[in-house]
Amino acid sequence: MIVFSHDGTEVLLRIAESGFAFPAVEIPCWERLAENLTGALKKDWGCDAFCLFALNDSSREDHSNGDPYGVMQCWNEVERTAKTVWKPLRSLTADSFQDKATFQTLGQCLHELDRYERDPSSPFAQRGWIMRLVGWAADLIRPLGLEIGSSIRQYNASPSFSLIRLETNGPAVWFKAVGEPNLREFPITLKLAELFPRFIPEILGTKPEWCAWLAREIEGTNLGDRKELAWWEKAATGLASLQIESISKSDSILDSGAHDLRIDKLLNSVDPFLDLVARLMEEQPKEPPPTLSRQELGLLKLRIGDSLARLEDLRVPHTLGHLDLNPWNIVVSAGGCVFLDWSEAYVGHPFFSLEYLLQHFRRELSADAVLESELVNAYKAPWRRLLSEQLMSEALALAPLAALFAYAAGAGTSKDEERLRNPRMRAYFRSLARRMNREAIRFIEPRSACLS
Repeated sequence: MIVFSHDGTEVLLRIAESGFAFPAVEIPCWERLAENLTGALKKDWGCDAFCLFALNDSSREDHSNGDPYGVMQCWNEVERTAKTVWKPLRSLTADSFQDKATFQTLGQCLHELDRYERDPSSPFAQRGWIMRLVGWAADLIRPLGLEIGSSIRQYNASPSFSLIRLETNGPAVWFKAVGEPNLREFPITLKLAELFPRFIPEILGTKPEWCAWLAREIEGTNLGDRKELAWWEKAATGLASLQIESISKSDSILDSGAHDLRIDKLLNSVDPFLDLVARLMEEQPKEPPPTLSRQELGLLKLRIGDSLARLEDLRVPHTLGHLDLNPWNIVVSAGGCVFLDWSEAYVGHPFFSLEYLLQHFRRELSADAVLESELVNAYKAPWRRLLSEQLMSEALALAPLAALFAYAAGAGTSKDEERLRNPRMRAYFRSLARRMNREAIRFIEPRSACLS
């Protein structure tokens, strides 16, 4: 970690036998970087700090990827310890460190910092921004009788993204800011909070130049922490109620930036998407996994088109939907549920969102058909005022394949050539196509058996 002092003029260094080194910690893989770095720095080195950005050490003479560095800044004054010392930046030379590469890394870091300081699109890589945030948040909540407390927890950090929880003398507040490619989340969140206050966190204030907002913490618990079926049923019922409430507001939601996944739009995407998949299959470097032939993709194209056309014939109204409806984006309580993280909001078939929730239910809770049926019934209950049981059954049978296609083709990633240059992204789309093909075959086999 490269840790700057409160005023940005000093850096925290570890005392070693042959010169200074940077403090270092080990953190778990696949967990939030900022949360773990700030926690480790507090525990091991006694420093309350926030993350600015991640830096890779490119100064190694062997041209390896080098060690990862978290660039951080303390937001309070910290005394030196037996293991560390604060040194003025202007006093350091290559001879101050254990090895020349460490000094070069510091130089690289200062160069990056200087670049970010002049870049308005990277506000959270600039020294001192946390103090500006706290001052802004304090002014917003003071008229509500709230004051910022001593605990500030940083969950996400990058030059243009941020997620921070600030304790107060009452309910906590959450600061969130978004950058590319999720800039749409800012206007979508504001619009949904305006239209559906029962289902979206209360917005206390906005900072448009940061694409950021401050929201009151929701009382309750993340659905991901609850294994009882009743809580998942509450989430499913809440989802249906929100969607029904959104039927008359589709145009306003689309105008805010939500994805347009209405059936006619998806039908127009079938040919281009499957043509892309065919090219990606031909580029697959090795087997396994098996590739899909042009003939198999041709049949898949027909089956996707058929499922979408049949869904359109059922005339289920288009509603608000959520392409990233995982249990950690749902807060449940005795009074209802609230939905978070709307960067992947869409307007389209409502049952797609149920399908995404079901996928997580099977992984998190059970693959038991009886329990799943109870969850589906909880979702269907509010819809019974508008749709017949037979119509819902037909739509639910068609939804898995159509929902997979909407997820794969509808959000625009498949049209982003820059992202498609990433081998992992290409492999991901091939995997989605294989999964769609399996779903199409599962759906067609029972129908074939009935016909025979």
